[in-house]
Amino acid sequence: MRRTAPADGSATEGRRSRMTTSGRLSVMMLAMTVLVLTGGGVGAAALSHTAAVSDRLADRISPARTAVSRLESGLLEQVAAVRGYLVTGDPELLRPYDDGVASERAVARRARDLLADEPGVRRELDAALTLADRWRADYPTRLIAARRAGATAAELAPIVERGRLAFDAAQRALTTLETRLDRLQAAGRADLDAARALRDLLFVSILAMLLLSSIVISVLVRVTVLRPLGRLGASVRQVAGGDFDHRLTTEGPADIARLTADVETMRQRVVDALKTSRRHRDALAEQAAELRRSNEDLEQFAYVASHDLQEPLRKVASFCQMLQRRYADQLDDRARQYIGYAVDGATRMQNLISDLLAFSRIGRFYRDDREVDLAEVLEQAESNLSRPIAEAGAVVTADPLPVVQGDPTLLTMLWQNLLGNAVKFRRADRAPRVRVEVTEEPAAWSFAVADNGIGIDPRYANKIFLIFQRLHARDAYDGTGIGLAICKKIVEYHGGALRLDDAYAGGARFVFTLPKPAAVTVPAQAGERSPAAPA
Repeated sequence: MRRTAPADGSATEGRRSRMTTSGRLSVMMLAMTVLVLTGGGVGAAALSHTAAVSDRLADRISPARTAVSRLESGLLEQVAAVRGYLVTGDPELLRPYDDGVASERAVARRARDLLADEPGVRRELDAALTLADRWRADYPTRLIAARRAGATAAELAPIVERGRLAFDAAQRALTTLETRLDRLQAAGRADLDAARALRDLLFVSILAMLLLSSIVISVLVRVTVLRPLGRLGASVRQVAGGDFDHRLTTEGPADIARLTADVETMRQRVVDALKTSRRHRDALAEQAAELRRSNEDLEQFAYVASHDLQEPLRKVASFCQMLQRRYADQLDDRARQYIGYAVDGATRMQNLISDLLAFSRIGRFYRDDREVDLAEVLEQAESNLSRPIAEAGAVVTADPLPVVQGDPTLLTMLWQNLLGNAVKFRRADRAPRVRVEVTEEPAAWSFAVADNGIGIDPRYANKIFLIFQRLHARDAYDGTGIGLAICKKIVEYHGGALRLDDAYAGGARFVFTLPKPAAVTVPAQAGERSPAAPA
């Protein structure tokens, strides 16, 4: 396939642009995917870090701080219970002490679990709990035992004073631990705020990056794909509008450049074909003009020749008849026979010339196309054949006939020839019966003219439609042998087809079609027709 070379600049750009549209889009989508995955990974890491900081603060540091506070308040409750018992000696006052010890142990276990990831704080917690246990073992236990033994409050005062000092040491350890946890809690809040700020910044950055990448990809698609396609479409529309000399330049991705080159090749081929077509059109116009002149000359020649030929034939026949009338008593039978042959030959020659002229004028002189009611045309044809129909005793029946588009004169000639043949080629032992049938098809009407005559051998199904082709001797049936040729030409002029139904054995049956007009009407009345008066 021949390609037209594009302009130099476009060719250079086409060679430089090796990547196709799908390749460019794939690279853009890959870059977009990498950006999305990277942003998603960074965002997920930021969310995970924020969640970890929040969990440490909410699930460990804050609950541990609360647990240490409960430990300190539990020690105070234990001291109050022991003092109350020492003053009153009521054993019921020791129940809060026992409950406080049990609660302290449970809170201590929970605090150790919460501070498992904080070894320094946990060591301080263990030291404070050790001081508390040592205080309980050295002082509350001894005081409670001594009070139960009957010692008075005054006697236990020195022990109480030493126990207060040990308690203060344990309390200071818990207070220090609370301070340490407060600092951890404040640092955790600061870390959480920083993590949230970093998370928000990362998400805003990711959104900005995605937005910017979308804008960049849109601009790239517009510049590298849509703009070349738009220019190609504009060039194609310009060529389609009639500017066939407009050349298409290749640009953009490789596939668009190839498409542009293919369209340019197609344009060049169309231009070449158009030039060739114009040359052929000019040649055909010259030939058509020459044919019109030739046809006009032939028509004039045929008209003049027919008149010039018929005039001598009329004279020959006329003078032969005059000889026969004037010298009939002087002529013998052979002379009269010769004169009859001359008159018959001249008459047949006139008929042949007339039929040949009628055949040549079909489609050239008859151009009165309009909607024709075939029932009226068939009635006119029967009227024209009323004498032979009456003499033969023929009966013509027809289905309801439609309205078609055509020339009424030619259609009358068609029915007249078909009916005339059906009456002419009849059997001697029975009266002619002619049946006209109509069948509706999607785009045409199908007609059939069937008779009970002598029929036609299927071997001659094509020969009978040639002009001047006869299947019988001239003395058996009159005519020139051109009637069916005229019928075939009339049907083909109206866009149909005529054929012999070679499967019909009851006589002869001719089938032909005529196209449907835009709107058709069918009379509701049909049946046997009586011979009409001669036209």
